[in-house]
Amino acid sequence: MPQIPEKIHELTVGQLSARSGAAVSALHFYESKGLISSRRTTGNQRRYSRDTLRRVAFVRAAQRVGIPLATIREALAELPEERTPTREDWAHLSEVWRSELDERIKQLNRLRDHLSDCIGCGCLSLATCVLSNPDDAFGQSRSGSRLLVERRRAERQDKGEEEPGSCR
Repeated sequence: MPQIPEKIHELTVGQLSARSGAAVSALHFYESKGLISSRRTTGNQRRYSRDTLRRVAFVRAAQRVGIPLATIREALAELPEERTPTREDWAHLSEVWRSELDERIKQLNRLRDHLSDCIGCGCLSLATCVLSNPDDAFGQSRSGSRLLVERRRAERQDKGEEEPGSCR
């Protein structure tokens, strides 16, 4: 991995790519989505501050666990742009995400524990197939994965919760 001298405060897109492990095209995509930012030189070349490395690492880690880019962008918007985020800034961001990550883990555990039962019936209900879809009652009307989305939406509405990703 190429070392960047400490006195260099800005990185080219190639340097950022080499250090972060993200493809240049991915970095351009992240920038187009507002996840990272750069300044342009007089020759119209991108220059990234060194702290962009941490932002890219955060984006890639969040993507690996399935967090949508819109959610990642909202989180990164909470970090200061006028200075390099501190450990405390990152800790605050981590605390904000804790409940969302806990819920995601709970859903994944439920899926893992019941996946073999649900694949057999096709409803993906995460409940006992005979109870949620007796005699394949839903087979004629819609696919099982759609039923799961509708069922989760109804559960959230019953609890008075907002739809994930809603902008209220």
